[in-house]
Amino acid sequence: MSRKPAHTTDSLLDAAADLAATEGAAAVTMSAVAAAAGAPSGSVYYRFPDRSALLAALWLRTLDRFQSGFLAALRIDPPQQAVIQAAHHVTDWSLRHPTDAAVLLAGPESLGSAQWSAESHEAAATRQRGLDDAVGELADRLGYRDRSDRERLALLIIDLPYAAVRRCARAANADLAHTAEAVDRIVRDAMAGTPPAQHLPEPDDDAGHR
Repeated sequence: MSRKPAHTTDSLLDAAADLAATEGAAAVTMSAVAAAAGAPSGSVYYRFPDRSALLAALWLRTLDRFQSGFLAALRIDPPQQAVIQAAHHVTDWSLRHPTDAAVLLAGPESLGSAQWSAESHEAAATRQRGLDDAVGELADRLGYRDRSDRERLALLIIDLPYAAVRRCARAANADLAHTAEAVDRIVRDAMAGTPPAQHLPEPDDDAGHR
């Protein structure tokens, strides 16, 4: 019976995420990840041929972790509730996963995306296309046909909650939980006048975790 590896891909990426969140992306080097994970350098190079591959893998894993719940929220019925739940997912996920949220906020450029392989770029682009398609499908279900309505939807479910998370990340004494409640109210109010959205329920904290 084979032994489980002492240092898995996820454990090494966890160490990389911690470094990125606490010290910035520049601190994520192969040797630093090995030291943080308590692993020999060979274990890091065995899974990632170079630093660019490591950083790309970190970004893609972060996208997958965020998007799984976000995409599920976008498919909720009725579509008005999907808007509310999708916006809520951004702030709720960030509260639950502050280290991953810090990586997401840092963005691919800070993780050296210019040096990523073509395969990594295509993987990131595939995820973006999936997200764009899901947002477009929600817009269709809402009956949003013109550009201004679709822009309003993007503002409500992406730009507004993302900006709230970024603002709190930059302020030492910010309370993201309080700010998240404000974002929920803004989005609910925006949807309240969109039939048939009367008496819309509060966002469900567990919706993105099923």
